[in-house]
Amino acid sequence: MNFRYVLGGFGLLSAAWGGWLLLQQPEPWRIAVWLGGAVVVHDGFVVPAVMAVAVLVGVAGLRLHGVMRGALIVAGSLTAIALPPLLRPGGEANPTVLPLDYLRNWLLALAAIVLFTLAYVGVRAVARRVGLGSRRA
Repeated sequence: MNFRYVLGGFGLLSAAWGGWLLLQQPEPWRIAVWLGGAVVVHDGFVVPAVMAVAVLVGVAGLRLHGVMRGALIVAGSLTAIALPPLLRPGGEANPTVLPLDYLRNWLLALAAIVLFTLAYVGVRAVARRVGLGSRRA
């Protein structure tokens, strides 16, 4: 049996299970509206932003290698995950719900991604210049 059929069947079963769980909720329309909003945000904001960055990188004449693309994907995923606490309304009634400084932590995580990426690229460039890195990854 072809692996694609097994994987496709697993995807269909997962979608059916998700639909069944959705219908078990007291107000399934709220989740459906949220999912629809996620599609609108993705197609209306995330995709155009990624395309704009790609165009700007191309216009600037930069060539993004795999490591840089990976760092951008990780930073974008981290930002997507961090958006709800970053955009929360201020002055909540229960201060223990979101007790951390999410903006500072998000910025520190982005800085770590940038620093590790630059360190990796720098070490590879030095190794290549010295002659240690004869093959490309």
